[in-house]
Amino acid sequence: MNIKHITAIAAAASFFFFAISATVWAASATENGEVKKVDVAASKITIKQGPIKALDMKDSMTMVYRVKDPAMLKSVKVGDKVQFELDQDSNGYTVTKIKK
Repeated sequence: MNIKHITAIAAAASFFFFAISATVWAASATENGEVKKVDVAASKITIKQGPIKALDMKDSMTMVYRVKDPAMLKSVKVGDKVQFELDQDSNGYTVTKIKK
């Protein structure tokens, strides 16, 4: 084997490792909470929630989340009890669905 083959194999192995890592890193959960703040301009929502075991959140807390689609913020207001779907990836947490 020459250096070109070794380099190609190393590059392929690195790509495979990062592709698998990204897949394993992504997680999601559906939870209940209460809307504390809606920031349409920033595409963010603040939700008070209980523990989310699927995402290794062991305590109740109030969190600010990015939203996948800012239009979904028009359907909720402060004080609403909601069910929301939350995805976690290498960029943090994102609300992908929300309903009263």
